[in-house]
Amino acid sequence: MVTLQDIQAARERLRSALRPTPCPASDYFTEKTDCAVVYFKLENLQRTGAFKERGALNKLLTLTPEERQRGVIAASAGNHAQGVAYHARRLGIRATIVMPERTPLIKVTRTRDDYGARVVLKGANFDEAYAEALRIQQAEDLVFVHPFNDLHVIAGQGTLGLELLEQCPDLELVLVPVGGGGLISGVAVALKETNPRIQVVGVQAATIASMKASLDAGVRTELTAAGTTIADGIAVKIPGDITFEHVRRYVDAVVTVDEEEIAAAILLMLEQEKTVAEGAGAAGLAALLSGKVPQAKGKRVAIIVGGGNIDMNVISRIIERGLVKAGRLVQLEVRLPDRPGMLARLTTQIAQMRANVVDLHHDRAFSKAGLGEATVEVMLETTGHAHIQELMASLEAQGWQVART
Repeated sequence: MVTLQDIQAARERLRSALRPTPCPASDYFTEKTDCAVVYFKLENLQRTGAFKERGALNKLLTLTPEERQRGVIAASAGNHAQGVAYHARRLGIRATIVMPERTPLIKVTRTRDDYGARVVLKGANFDEAYAEALRIQQAEDLVFVHPFNDLHVIAGQGTLGLELLEQCPDLELVLVPVGGGGLISGVAVALKETNPRIQVVGVQAATIASMKASLDAGVRTELTAAGTTIADGIAVKIPGDITFEHVRRYVDAVVTVDEEEIAAAILLMLEQEKTVAEGAGAAGLAALLSGKVPQAKGKRVAIIVGGGNIDMNVISRIIERGLVKAGRLVQLEVRLPDRPGMLARLTTQIAQMRANVVDLHHDRAFSKAGLGEATVEVMLETTGHAHIQELMASLEAQGWQVART
């Protein structure tokens, strides 16, 4: 087991290379929830955009000169990869990283092009990439740097917990994203061994909640039929044996959040905190907002924003879906007479109702409208659901058939 002394030693090793990340209080989310105060521990502001640097660097700094000479290898969905690659380059150590084939492009290019590692894309998920990394390790006699199931890595991640205690000395509950369990293991040891009254709650994506399944079963459990998630950083089918024992001993609860809850949290972080969080980084907020952590009521809560390395295409889709859900983007199908000037009347009516046209498609030949009619599909920017209802009523008052699509 990792001890508090191990984490304190890691803190001294990392002190000159890693700066503490901010932990500001959020006025908006404190007011939005029933918490006494909500803090965000912004690990997305690390040099490589995630907390993984802590454990990776601590491991690298404990290698012998002979191990450094051999070079290192890691398997990662992206954040651990960048942490290993960046600090290996700083220390003059050759690094090979095996990543799942569907790893977001931003993580692949940074690991390979910005940080100089050899990148191998293999497998549909972390576990398949991990198997390939083990094969390469044996073939090339490299040193394996595990993303979570390693005592030095866990101790490095635990330095985050020590920072939290210094930045928020009155802390009562911490929400931690959980994949393989390295982060929550280290943070929980740091917090509980210092102040056992602080509650530590892990958060997993519901589609691949292997740590929760393992805790419920009382034994490490592999999710062979696990689904996909936008929280790719915590998509692990089975927790480590070392991390599982730490979680069983130190963690108070593990809860799950679904994809819509994660996406909504990412959007709210962008809009309200002006902060970019990847899916895993937004998991803690998703759990708090969806009522999965009732014990947080009235408490001083810290949410660990573990990373911000999210694909821009994913952000674009999340923003669009969020706007639709909030009623700020709508698509209507309007059936009107096929006569000259009708399309102009439609757009004029829309303008008078203060809606903005984003896209418009006018169809006569392929629509289900009768002869002498045309169908117009129009995407509009609106101010909310009430505005949409007013707009639809005004169009129907013109004698046109209107439906949301």
